[in-house]
Amino acid sequence: MSEESTIFHQKIKKAFDLEHRKKINFNISRYNAVVPLGKQQYTDINGAREKAKNIKWNAIEDLDKQLEKFELHATRRGTKVVWAETTEDALDEILKIARRKNCSTIVKSKSMVTEEIHLNKFLEQHNIESIETDLGEYIQQLDNEPPYHIVTPAMHKSKEDVAKLFEEKLGTPASLTPSELTLVARQKLREKYLQAQIGITGANFIIADTGSIAITENEGNGRLTCAWPKTHIVIVGIEKVIPSINDLNLFWPLLSTYGTGQKVTVYNSIVSGPKQTDETDGPEEMYIILLDNGRTNILANTTSRESLYCIRCGACLNACPVYKNIGGHAYGTTYSGPIGSVITPHLKQMDEWKHLSYASSLCGNCTEVCAVKINLHELLLENRHEAVEQKNYTVAERFTWKIWKRSMLKRSFMNAGSGSLKGWFINRFLKQWTNKRSNLDFPQKSFNQLWQERNKQ
Repeated sequence: MSEESTIFHQKIKKAFDLEHRKKINFNISRYNAVVPLGKQQYTDINGAREKAKNIKWNAIEDLDKQLEKFELHATRRGTKVVWAETTEDALDEILKIARRKNCSTIVKSKSMVTEEIHLNKFLEQHNIESIETDLGEYIQQLDNEPPYHIVTPAMHKSKEDVAKLFEEKLGTPASLTPSELTLVARQKLREKYLQAQIGITGANFIIADTGSIAITENEGNGRLTCAWPKTHIVIVGIEKVIPSINDLNLFWPLLSTYGTGQKVTVYNSIVSGPKQTDETDGPEEMYIILLDNGRTNILANTTSRESLYCIRCGACLNACPVYKNIGGHAYGTTYSGPIGSVITPHLKQMDEWKHLSYASSLCGNCTEVCAVKINLHELLLENRHEAVEQKNYTVAERFTWKIWKRSMLKRSFMNAGSGSLKGWFINRFLKQWTNKRSNLDFPQKSFNQLWQERNKQ
C-alpha cells in the first residue's frame, strides 16, 4: 500500500463522523433541489451537453494549434503569455513578477489551479501576503484548510462553524448571522484590494479566437481582482481552451446550471488584455501563465484524454455516493470526487494515487450528471486497468485476487461451507468492509444448490 493510500484510509475513518455527513448531505440536498429548476431553461439538455462535448473534443484534439492561436491574439492586445511546464515553472514566474513590482500584498480570486500549485504557501514562504477574496476560500484560508469542494470550498462548514471561526480569527461576536458575517469579510477584503499591487485569478475558459479569458462567479471578487491592482496575473490549465467566443453562450449556462442550479451566474466577465491607451480602467500589465503540470500526460493517453473536457462544474462530486460519505478532504488532492480520481493518477504518479480509482461504486451516476458527458466511471476502470498493466500492485494483492478468481470459476468452491461459516469468515477477517457496515449474513444454501435440489425433485 502506498503512503498516499495509507493516508487516504486514515482520513476516511475521520470522515465517517455523523455530524460531518449531516452537513454535507444538507448542502448537497439544497443543490439537488435547484439543479432541476436550472435545467428547465433547456428544451434539449442532452443535445446541449452533446454539443459542448463535441466542442471540447475539437479543442483538445487540436490543442497545440488552439493554444498558439490564443497566444497570438492575446499578445496583440498587450498580454504577456508564459508557458509553464511544471508547478515550479509557474511559481518561479509569479515570484519574478512579484519582485519586479516590489509586491508585498496579493489579492486572489477563487482558482483551483492556484490550489494545485499551492501558491499561497509558496508566497508566504517569500514574505508575500496572499489573500483569498472568494468568501468560501477566505473562510478556508482563515481555518488553514484547503477547499473541500471544487465549487463550494467551505461546504462542510455550518453557519455556526463559520461564526466560531470568525470569533477566533477576527474577534467578531459568535452570535453574528450569515449576512453579518459576510459584511465582516467584505470590509476586511476591501481593505486588501486597496493595498494589493497584484491580482491573481484563474479562468473558467480561455478563448482561442480572441485571446481572452472568461471568468464566471457569483460575488464580484474576480472582477475586482482583475481590475483594481495594477498588475493582473492569470494562471490557467491548458485544457481550458475553447475555440470561439461564441461558444460561451453554450458553456456559461451549462456551467452555472450544473454547478449551482442557476440559469447563469451573477458575474460573467471577458478580459482581453491590460488597459488600452483609450481606456481608463483596468490593470497596466497582464500576464497569462498556461500551465501543463501533467496535462499532456493525459493528452497523450487516447483513452483518458476525454477527462480534459471537464469544465469543473462539480456535478460529479455532488452525485457520487463515495464523496457524500467520505467528503472532499479525504481524497488528499486538489481535485476530489470522480473527476479527481480520474485525473490525479495521471497528473501525479499512478503507483501513489491509483487507490483513488477504487474509491468508486462504479454506479455510473457521475457519468449521468456530467455537463459535457465524460464517461467518468469507464475512465475509473481504465485507470485500474493501467495500474495492473504497470504492475502497480503488491504480492498480497495479487495472491488475494488469484484466490478469488479460482473460487469464482469453480462452483464447488462457491458452494462449499454453510452460510453461517461463510459469514463468520468474512465478518471476522474482512474488517475493512465490516467496520463501518453491518455484518454480512449469507443464506445457508447458494442459489446453485437450491436449483439442483429443485431439479432433482
